[in-house]
Amino acid sequence: MKIRWSHCVLKVRDFDTMLAFYCEAFGWRVADQGEVAPGIRIAFLSGSSTDHHQIGLLEMADDGEGKNVDHNAFRVESIGDVMEMHARMSTDDRVSRVAPVTHGNAVSVYFSDPEGNGIEIFCDTPWHVEQPVIAGWDPTMSADEVLADIEERFKDSPGFMPMTQYRSQQAARFGEAQ
Repeated sequence: MKIRWSHCVLKVRDFDTMLAFYCEAFGWRVADQGEVAPGIRIAFLSGSSTDHHQIGLLEMADDGEGKNVDHNAFRVESIGDVMEMHARMSTDDRVSRVAPVTHGNAVSVYFSDPEGNGIEIFCDTPWHVEQPVIAGWDPTMSADEVLADIEERFKDSPGFMPMTQYRSQQAARFGEAQ
């Protein structure tokens, strides 16, 4: 299994200041934003059409632990890889909070490492879904069943479209050659 680092999500206290900083300093744009819970905003920022987001900013009060990173995310090549990682982490007593999650545009497993650091292992789905979206998926299903279930659940969601169409729109937005 090939695992590549993809993005991180930072917990921020001053959401508007941090959003302006990353957009102005890095030239990034907001790919999606919304609330993960009432009064808790999240923004997904990217500087490229090939990545939905390279950083996420999650509005949070100080968690008392001084941790500013919510999680680091790593991309794998297939749903089978995500399923394999879910199975391995579900039986590893060094990790905690193992959760199969889909965002419509990805199939993920989230867990915490032995020191409590959040990790996401994910692969992309063939679709774009406006974020934030958090739902579960059934790890007892086959990879094809997981994809069919995700498509059925999200096909009527705002912004649902083939990922190729979304990336083409983003490439035009970023002024990238297609």
